[in-house]
Amino acid sequence: MAKSDSKSGDWFADLDAELEKKTNDIMKEVTNQTSHKREINRSLIEDFWKIWVRFNKINVHLTIEPQYSSFAQFEEFPNIWKIKEDFDFSSLNNLSLTDRTQDQGRVGDSLKVWYYAVDHDVHLRMVFEYCEGEHYYKYAGWKRIFSQYVLYDAKTDKVDIKKLHDILTDVIKTWYESHLRRERDIMLKHVKEKYTKGETFTQ
Repeated sequence: MAKSDSKSGDWFADLDAELEKKTNDIMKEVTNQTSHKREINRSLIEDFWKIWVRFNKINVHLTIEPQYSSFAQFEEFPNIWKIKEDFDFSSLNNLSLTDRTQDQGRVGDSLKVWYYAVDHDVHLRMVFEYCEGEHYYKYAGWKRIFSQYVLYDAKTDKVDIKKLHDILTDVIKTWYESHLRRERDIMLKHVKEKYTKGETFTQ
């Protein structure tokens, strides 16, 4: 019968203790990130719906993601509502408001928020995205060219809700005015002058 090697047992006990500590540390980190994400998403969804309602009053149709039927329970659409109790805010990785106005090339103008990972940290990014026009590519045909301007970017646990709200106030006031005046360029000029250029891509 083989005898147990006490040195081997000591080695594994040390490793086991180290793995247990790592498990606890990572679980705590994940729990904290999930908690921050839940709080941020709840705030943003409520904000985005208020923006949707305000634009709807001037007959500007925005689509919202996630769809309002998934998170809202209405007593009187669209103003009297409450959050569904079983809605999981922490599971959301993308939120957006997208303009469906047909004139002035506005279709696709969007306020977008998403989460992305850098090493072990989760970040939030908010952008304004719009279509610059179309271009013909020899092998792919006509493609729409989209540009993004970065409104906010931070680690999830460092997100400043007040700063987010200040940026939303700035952007939404300008977007709304551009609709009232029927001048899309008011919005595009504003984001180009005030915010950092992000990605450009085709679809």
